[in-house]
Amino acid sequence: MPVEIIPVKVPGLWPITREVGSIRVAGRLIRDLILERIPEIPEGRTLSIRSDFLPAPEFAELITAGTGNCVVRDPSDGADLMQLTLPGASGAPTILPIDPGSIRLRHPWDLLALNETLVGALDANCLEGTVRAGATLDGFVRLGRGSVILPGVYIEGNVVIGENCKIGPNCYIRGNTTIGDRCHIGQAVEIKNCLIGTKVSIGHLSYAGDSVISDNVNFGAGTIISNLRHDGRNHRWLENQAFVDTGRRKFGAIIGEDVHTGIHTAIYPGRSLSPGSATLPGEVVSHSK
Repeated sequence: MPVEIIPVKVPGLWPITREVGSIRVAGRLIRDLILERIPEIPEGRTLSIRSDFLPAPEFAELITAGTGNCVVRDPSDGADLMQLTLPGASGAPTILPIDPGSIRLRHPWDLLALNETLVGALDANCLEGTVRAGATLDGFVRLGRGSVILPGVYIEGNVVIGENCKIGPNCYIRGNTTIGDRCHIGQAVEIKNCLIGTKVSIGHLSYAGDSVISDNVNFGAGTIISNLRHDGRNHRWLENQAFVDTGRRKFGAIIGEDVHTGIHTAIYPGRSLSPGSATLPGEVVSHSK
C-alpha cells in the first residue's frame, strides 16, 4: 500500500491504553481520520505515518508532492512522525518540523480537543435511529442505527451517538459530545463536552463534563465528575512526577477501560481512574488511582 499507518501506543494518554489508531473520535477511527487527510500519492511513492499524528491536509499535500525523500520529525522528542520515500531517490532525507496546523496526540485532552473540533463541525442531522416524541434536538445530531432517544431528552449543541444506544429519559446532553456504540445514558443524566467510548453505562442522576470515558465503563447512580477549579485557573495534569498545564479552564476526568464506580462517587477535576479500577459507594476521588 502507498500509505502505511504505523500503530503506536502513547504513554502520555494514560489511563487510555489502546493503540491510538483504534480510538474512535466523533464516531470515527483515528487511523481513518488520518487517511482522509492524505491526498492521492503518485505511483511508486510510499508514505508512512504514525497513528498519533494527524497532518493538516495542506501539509500532507506538500509532503506527498515533494521532490525527494523527507521525514517529518518532532523536535521536542525526536520522533519521526511521517516519512516519504521516492523510488530511486538517494542521499539523506530532508528533515521537516511539524507545521502549526497539524495535530500530535500526546495527552488525553488532545483527544478531547480533536473531538470538539470534529463534532463542532457538524452542519446537518443524520438520524438513523429513533427520536421519541418529547425529545428536543437543539443542534446537529448524528444518531446511529438501533439507537433511541427517549422523551424528555434535551440535546443542546452538536452530538454524535453511535449504534444501539439508549439515551434518557430526561437527559441533558450538551457541548460537543460523542457517545459510542451500545451505550446507556440513564434517567436525568447530564453530559457536557465528553468523549465516551463503547459499551458505557452512565447511571441515573450522574454528571460528566469535559471528560474522556473509555470502553466498558459503568457509572453507579449519582456519580459526579467535577470539571472546574474554584480559583478559575487552568487544570494541571500529573505526568512523570511533574505537573503539566492542560491549557483548559474546564477539565473533568480521564477514565480507563473496565472501570466501575459505586453509587454517589465524587471525582475531583483533572483526575484519572486506571483501567479495571473501581470505587466504593460514596467514595471521593481526590487523587488519581
